[in-house]
Amino acid sequence: MQYISTRGGMQPLPYCDALLEGLATDGGLTVPEVMPTVDGETLERWRALTYPQLATEVLGLFATDIPREDLARMTEAAYAPFPDSVVPLREIDGGLTLVGLSEGPTLAFKDMAMQFLGQVVEYALERKGSVLNVLGATSGDTGSAAEHALRGKERISVFMLSPQGRMSAFQRAQMFSIDDENVHNIAVAGVFDDCQNLVKQLAGDLDFKRTQHLGAVNSINLARITAQVVYYFWAWLRATDAGGWTELSITVPSGNFGNILSGFYAKQMGLPIRRLVLAANENNVLDEFFRTGVYRPRSAEQTLATSSPSMDISKASNLERFIFELVDRDPARVVGAWRDLDEQGFVDFTADLARFEDEFGIVSGTSTHADRLATIKGVYEASDDIIDPHTADGVKVAREYVESGVPMLVLETAKPEKFAETIREAIGVDLDYSPELRTMLEAPQHVTELPDDEAALRAFIEQHALR
Repeated sequence: MQYISTRGGMQPLPYCDALLEGLATDGGLTVPEVMPTVDGETLERWRALTYPQLATEVLGLFATDIPREDLARMTEAAYAPFPDSVVPLREIDGGLTLVGLSEGPTLAFKDMAMQFLGQVVEYALERKGSVLNVLGATSGDTGSAAEHALRGKERISVFMLSPQGRMSAFQRAQMFSIDDENVHNIAVAGVFDDCQNLVKQLAGDLDFKRTQHLGAVNSINLARITAQVVYYFWAWLRATDAGGWTELSITVPSGNFGNILSGFYAKQMGLPIRRLVLAANENNVLDEFFRTGVYRPRSAEQTLATSSPSMDISKASNLERFIFELVDRDPARVVGAWRDLDEQGFVDFTADLARFEDEFGIVSGTSTHADRLATIKGVYEASDDIIDPHTADGVKVAREYVESGVPMLVLETAKPEKFAETIREAIGVDLDYSPELRTMLEAPQHVTELPDDEAALRAFIEQHALR
């Protein structure tokens, strides 16, 4: 299995090289040269597997340059910090089923991929005899998941950008309380899209990227996307009966389009998914795109601070991977689309979406702060289950697309403890924190504040990067 760029200007690379590259050398994103496929017989054979075993099978289709025994060792190590039920499924009111993705060390779905990423990046670096300075941007959960997966690793340093004042107090504490020498938290004066733009600017400077050994761990990283594919297979296998070919729909709260892209890949691989339902918050650029065919990102000034902050994104990086498939894998059309976006502020894909509507099966909806509060309260009163604001966005939109006879799953994205203020507002409950979480919340915080300035970030990295 080889990986190519969405923009056509990179020689094919094997899995390990592609994941260390992060952003492709031509500024695009790496995608499989040919998407692997899975048939019904294989799916049935996978029903009895544990989560690490299933991860080995699914990831083995993508990481063909890694010996199977090495891959199995890494998946076992990646999911050891989770409880026995790595991804539990539970029903709530209205016939919906939540897919529990927040059982990991940072209580967010990002752990599902990031724990594997920590294992495979270290493996690839040791095999290559190299080091990596990870440069990432986070709107809340990616940063803490990455830092907890990579902290203390000798060959890796982490430079994580976050928007000043745009994360919850819990999210800040999870990141900024880490004091490992290889972790550098940088709070940028701006919004998430500003942080993401800085990452792209530095990754696009190939000389700087090579000199400083820069790589990425946010959802543009290939390993993140492929590791997330696993839990779509796991959820389908747990929500369906043996021997059947049941179609189901899955709703995904979406910010940077990485989580739902993994579901899209699973569908392309042959998993019987009827619909992928994208749930947006007030920053609903993606909802507008799938409803109208017009992609119109908003400026930093137009990006709202909401009570589901991990979705406060107006320019989704991973959409480029979907656009690549939408335009029949034509790199020239991808490059042309972004040129049009720069020139006129939008791109019209109406004809392409209409042509592939049945094949892609993505629909969307928007949830507001009032919707989140009402949904959290409704689920609590009906099921005695407390869900976080992002999952609430998913539940609200999922209910708009429930079809008779088609199971509807909703991906849970985080534990409610990460957003205690919104939970209190919704249901009047103060959540209890474990002694470990209280210690984290009260710990000294370590963060460097920088302006939204490329030169300032370059200087900081040059001073602290591994060589």
